[in-house]
Amino acid sequence: MKLNQDLVWRGLIKDNTFADASWLDKPQTFYHGVDASSDSLTIGNLAALLLARRLSAAGWKAVLLVGGATSLIGDPGGKVAERKLKTPEEVSRNVEAIKKQVSQIFAGESFIPADNYDWFSGVKYLDFLRDIGKHYSMTELMQRDFVTERMGEGGSGISYAEFSYSLIQGYDYWQLYKRHKVVLQIGGSDQWGNMLSGVALVRKKESAEVHALSMALVVNQETGQKFGKSEEGAIWLDPKKTSPTQFYQFWINVDDADVEDYLKVFTFLPKAEIERVSAEHKASPAKRAAQKALAEEVTKIVHGGDQSDTAGGVTKYLTGQASLTEANHEELDEIRKELPSAKVAAGSSVIDALMETELAASKSEARRLLASAAVYINGQSTDQDNFKDGNFQNGRLLLRRGKAHKDSALIELK
Repeated sequence: MKLNQDLVWRGLIKDNTFADASWLDKPQTFYHGVDASSDSLTIGNLAALLLARRLSAAGWKAVLLVGGATSLIGDPGGKVAERKLKTPEEVSRNVEAIKKQVSQIFAGESFIPADNYDWFSGVKYLDFLRDIGKHYSMTELMQRDFVTERMGEGGSGISYAEFSYSLIQGYDYWQLYKRHKVVLQIGGSDQWGNMLSGVALVRKKESAEVHALSMALVVNQETGQKFGKSEEGAIWLDPKKTSPTQFYQFWINVDDADVEDYLKVFTFLPKAEIERVSAEHKASPAKRAAQKALAEEVTKIVHGGDQSDTAGGVTKYLTGQASLTEANHEELDEIRKELPSAKVAAGSSVIDALMETELAASKSEARRLLASAAVYINGQSTDQDNFKDGNFQNGRLLLRRGKAHKDSALIELK
């Protein structure tokens, strides 16, 4: 399957400036930029980075830009209020952390790293206004989505700094065209206006035709919420912020309605394999074959094969697919990292264990949970006040509050 056909099948083309998608089948040089407002990317950033890897694998030369300069201003796209400014020291640390994450995602594929601070640090304000600002119409800029949303009725307003962001990103495209002959920028659809700013500037400054391609933002079909967050917050690519097991479990728990689309966007599995896994899932949804394939593949891309295997193994115990008696020392260590744990004596109080592991905030809450059949031992609902010898499997058990596997604790015999 040709690149353009694969991207269309995966739903990865929303807006573009070229007349025919077959233009993509003649590799040249493209760029994709990521923000450095945090020291880690999220899975919301991952989709566009994987699109970049698809282009790279198809022969395109990749330039991956980390916004050391733009992150000092803050991208207003998708924000209802002004961003809090980061210090130069914070942004510098974030840039280095994100470079490492990008390198992991691009493992095995070459790319040219870039940081827009390299060219913006020497730009003089009056020169920028004369050389760049003169090429932009206020009428056009006022129609940008991020401006109309912030300036409209009930909007929070927008500073001149964030208003100017579109010009800054346009300047990036011009610089990368001159330095690396970049002819395509890719990104999420929330960046479309900014990408067009670059296309227009290169045309005006160089009399050259360059292009932009956006992909639709990934959303949860059931909630309509922008993808990349859980009940607890963002799902980070940094294993210190979201552990590989937590990361794996996020994908295991995605809705049936979304899983096939996510396999297309977030994995490199070929069409035939995705169709096979999807058919298997539809035939027997309870087995969650599609979610397992998704979790394994995405965790492998972000954290590596070993971490994916370990996360998958730990998840089997947390979800009751395997008995804790089978867990080896490495897996037990991972479970202890993921879950609160406690050591108890035989016959000790379930209520005390619920409190010690913070599955219950008080004895009265613990009693209420027991009375309402909301406490589980090794996946089985219980109302018993004390642990029994038969509850322990090789000296350990899983205690859970409610049906969510994340609300579990490891209980071990002293």
